[in-house]
Amino acid sequence: MWLDLPTFNTVVMSTPLVAIDLIVRKPNGDTLLGLRINRPAYGFWFVPGGRIQKNETLDDAFRRLTHEELGHTFERADAQLLGVFEHFYDDSIFANAGNGPDTHYVVLGYCLTLAENQVLEPPTEQHRHYRWWPLDELRYSPRVHENTRAYF
Repeated sequence: MWLDLPTFNTVVMSTPLVAIDLIVRKPNGDTLLGLRINRPAYGFWFVPGGRIQKNETLDDAFRRLTHEELGHTFERADAQLLGVFEHFYDDSIFANAGNGPDTHYVVLGYCLTLAENQVLEPPTEQHRHYRWWPLDELRYSPRVHENTRAYF
């Protein structure tokens, strides 16, 4: 269930959002990141993911999000739960920092390791570009958001 913008603004101002982040890795360890084009985390490289909807099971949310964010549907049972993470941002989809609500996410981080030669077709609504990052590079790059680096 998607909310209209005024209702969603109230939710962002009032409660944490619950989301799933997808840490997608090739067998060699390279990780898929996208360059964010929306707030929060605008302009940073970030893992794909998204919010869980009201009355959506975790399995259904995982299938929907992998389909929407990766262009391929995966099962949650095929991923490894890395843990529960908190992400705090001083901005939101509604405003830059200091001009509107901040954003608080409670995130379930799941790691998916792709099969050799698995092809993904991620969309470009949330991320301008995608690239595969070597682990050593993404751990230390200031271009990778700190909330993404925390997964490693």
